[in-house]
Amino acid sequence: MKRNRLMDMVILIKSLGSLFVLIGFVYLFRPVILKNLMSFFKKGKRIYGAGLIRVALAVVFLLAATQCRNPKIVGAFGILFLLSGVLIFVLGPDMIRRIFNWYETQSTVVFRLIASVVIVVGAIIIFSA
Repeated sequence: MKRNRLMDMVILIKSLGSLFVLIGFVYLFRPVILKNLMSFFKKGKRIYGAGLIRVALAVVFLLAATQCRNPKIVGAFGILFLLSGVLIFVLGPDMIRRIFNWYETQSTVVFRLIASVVIVVGAIIIFSA
């Protein structure tokens, strides 16, 4: 039996949304993990890896948007991922390091707020796919 490729894209988007929710809960209960992740990516040129991941997510979301229940929302997230990925390359590692350094001085409440946003974004993606 042939699998429907359109359905595969929806499953991929729902899986990514589920992954975001899972990551968000990890950050919510263990905010130090998010701080460690920032420390990891601010070394050398590693931040470009994060930029590439965001651009790759953008491509997936934009290609899958037309097959999803709410293509405008999925497409909007694709555009946001693309903009954030390109912004990393435009700002460069030094500016991103300064931003990360600022975040690292913030309280645990800020990191839990970021985690909550990640959970909400993941849930929106799941329900829009």
